[in-house]
Amino acid sequence: MRDADGAVAVRDPGLQPERTRLAWRRTTLTGTASAVLAVKTALHGGSTVGLTGCALCCLLWVGFVAVAHRRIRALSAADARGPVPLSPRHATAAVLCTVALAVCAAVLVF
Repeated sequence: MRDADGAVAVRDPGLQPERTRLAWRRTTLTGTASAVLAVKTALHGGSTVGLTGCALCCLLWVGFVAVAHRRIRALSAADARGPVPLSPRHATAAVLCTVALAVCAAVLVF
């Protein structure tokens, strides 16, 4: 990649991993809020289906937090070459936990 003067631009790997780390933290916070609201809804209703949904939401939340924590640690340990890319297995796990948590929360609300 070249800058305006035609010289080869040097990549600054410091900012992108920081933004990505902050995005993982925001997403984890959002998932936490969703799980807490699901627990509140399930405990308020007290039905077996609600409590099962609550347990599933908590399990999915723990799975997502584990993937997010691993990624945040990997981004923090990045060297000058940049962070190690997220493996497809971990990316799939994060997506599935997020989508399943959203579905569980929607089921608990309706």
